[in-house]
Amino acid sequence: MSQLVKEIQAAEEEVLLGNVILYPTDTVWGIGCDAENAEAVRKIFKIKEREESKSMILLVADHNMLRNYVEELPEDFEEMVKQQERPTTYVFSNPKNLPQEVLASDGSVAIRVVEGDEFCHRLIRQVARPIVSTSANISGESAPKTFAEISEVLKKRVDFVVNWRQDEDMASNPSRIVKIEPDGSQRILRD
Repeated sequence: MSQLVKEIQAAEEEVLLGNVILYPTDTVWGIGCDAENAEAVRKIFKIKEREESKSMILLVADHNMLRNYVEELPEDFEEMVKQQERPTTYVFSNPKNLPQEVLASDGSVAIRVVEGDEFCHRLIRQVARPIVSTSANISGESAPKTFAEISEVLKKRVDFVVNWRQDEDMASNPSRIVKIEPDGSQRILRD
């Protein structure tokens, strides 16, 4: 069994137990859990010392999974995602099947499809639910660009640290965030 498969299985087990993991995403290192587990989501707010009124990004494996959590996608959404040059998170105002804990104060939800990242994609497919992804930092501090920049305090607060890609030293950046308006138009919130 490859190291990648072992790490995916270990992370899957932790997520399904309702635990919080520290893991590499398609962008920066993230803190995550089962997005449908409200108690696990609340643990993330405590770990990050973050106000519960602030929302978090959810990661899904593909467009089929996304359809389970958003009432209606723009007609050309799949094509729009394929044309993005870098990871892009979309904010939808019409979520469904999600606990209040992962929604923004206006009822919207931020979701990113991670088909291009093997670890995240396979983990999420195994869990068969969205996974929360919030940067691996205490609220108000800078988001770490590599695993080495993550504080020891944070590493000790999570239930499990994934041992995949920890030695990578290439700095990563957070995703671009685009809000899909009710009329289907787009507004860039973070570029």
